[in-house]
Amino acid sequence: MKKSLAFTYGLIAYIVFLVAFLYAIGFVGNVFVPKTIDGDGGTVSLSSFVIDAILLGLFAVQHSVMARPQFKKWITQYIHPAVERSTFVLISSLLLILLFWQWRSMDGVIWESSGAGAVILQSLYFVGWGIVLLATFMINHFDLFGLKQVVDNLKNKQALDADFKINWFYRIVRHPLMLGFLIAFWSAPVMTAGHLLFSVATTAYILIAVKFFEEKDLIKEHGSKYLEYRKKVPMLIPFTK
Repeated sequence: MKKSLAFTYGLIAYIVFLVAFLYAIGFVGNVFVPKTIDGDGGTVSLSSFVIDAILLGLFAVQHSVMARPQFKKWITQYIHPAVERSTFVLISSLLLILLFWQWRSMDGVIWESSGAGAVILQSLYFVGWGIVLLATFMINHFDLFGLKQVVDNLKNKQALDADFKINWFYRIVRHPLMLGFLIAFWSAPVMTAGHLLFSVATTAYILIAVKFFEEKDLIKEHGSKYLEYRKKVPMLIPFTK
């Protein structure tokens, strides 16, 4: 029964993530969904800036803290290890949904493109999201989002440490998933003040989190293998040292 409940919990967490992920594509791109990053047409104000900054900060803090090995070790004293990743994914997704719900749009156009420029930027936007999705499958999509762990638990399979593999995009940059996000967030045919705040804040978070947290954790986990990989493959900018 406990294993069935764990599987159900993991499945729900994955579905919530999938909804949040798909909504994020429409939200940031101002397409398909009822409320978008610029949809309310709000004016630039201190209150809107503070609310948006708090929403972004909540996601950044939760994402950074819960992803650390020390936190994982602590929380698995209280929950089964099989649902640790699902819990991380669920809380991250709920915070994203909170951001979508409470986001205050701010107009104030920074740049606006038209014609071929707009088409190129819009295309790059979807390319960025495509890179994000493909990058998750180049490692292990279902492990990354907690579904594999609850399925293995249901089947009484012992969880194994992930092998260190270098596939496809990971031969070009060490963090293609983050590169995809950066491409998507900055490829805006119309860049408003609200969208600019979102792009600057998420870019700063990605750079800090990857360089000072994620990379250190990967070195601790994989040791010399990752150090050698880091010498050969750039962090985020393809074809650079």
